[in-house]
Amino acid sequence: MSSSSPLQARISAIGTYVPEHILTNDELSRMVDTNDEWIVQRTGIQARRIAGAHEFSSHLCIAAVQNLVDRYPNSLDDVDLIIVSTHTPDLPSTPVACQVQAHFGIQAAGAYDLNATCAGFAYALHTASALVAAGVHHKILVIGGDALSKITDYTDRSTCILFGDGAGAVVVEREEAKPAFLAYHMGSDGTGAKHVYRTGLATELNGDPLLGEGKLVQNGREVYRFAVSTVPQGIEVLLQKSGLPLAAIDWFIPHSANLRMIDSICEKSGISIDKALYSLEYFGNTSAASIPLALDLGIREGKVKAGDNLLLYGFGGGLTHAGLIVRWG
Repeated sequence: MSSSSPLQARISAIGTYVPEHILTNDELSRMVDTNDEWIVQRTGIQARRIAGAHEFSSHLCIAAVQNLVDRYPNSLDDVDLIIVSTHTPDLPSTPVACQVQAHFGIQAAGAYDLNATCAGFAYALHTASALVAAGVHHKILVIGGDALSKITDYTDRSTCILFGDGAGAVVVEREEAKPAFLAYHMGSDGTGAKHVYRTGLATELNGDPLLGEGKLVQNGREVYRFAVSTVPQGIEVLLQKSGLPLAAIDWFIPHSANLRMIDSICEKSGISIDKALYSLEYFGNTSAASIPLALDLGIREGKVKAGDNLLLYGFGGGLTHAGLIVRWG
């Protein structure tokens, strides 16, 4: 496969937010038949953040953007598009992106939500970088945010141990001198849609009855199988497109689904687990927010530095997957 030219765009700012309330494994063990050791051994998760009763995806996304503005003043100046990746919007017919636009008074900007579930942030970043590089937009605010606790069945121990709430935001703008989006790849397998879903208007999917009554339903075994086979193949494609050797990747930032899955993906891809950044340990699986949360943790801990090559990879419901290689700073 031939290499692709870098896209003339870069990430110029980042901000994140997680709710204050912490739900520990010990607290979960008083809700369902589980315990801390069982959860940690199978997922690597020790705690997760849970949104308040009146705190929804829009609030999480707005707080993440506020954190971005606090750290990078004037970063919203000239933003002409807002993309929010979420599958837990406050309202089915009102984009969270419009609520963000209204809160910050961002003028002359389009706004829409993108739903690719846990792959959503990678999908949104792919879209934003392409639009900026093409000259269609100059500066795009990209947000990944989900309030998964609102759709989690806390009687199902196989799913309720996983999910937490959070949001992350970045600004993508044009960069001609040192283009930073080095490679991109995405795909889907709609035949696996029945393995992770939340019911809505339909009562069946491809002839199969739907369960859950508005709560998230997941066949973890099948999602695991999809991820550990698809993501390593996607990583290989990204490296071929970028022309970079694996050794040139400084940090691997996959969707933080669970640590066993990340371990397996790293082993199959030849990536040292020491190069993997994830946010699941204390935040749980935060869906579209997990990659920006992990990236920001890496920045705050002094791991991610200017010039580092980052390999981001999201995967989730649909089934969907998407990856990018991005030079940081």
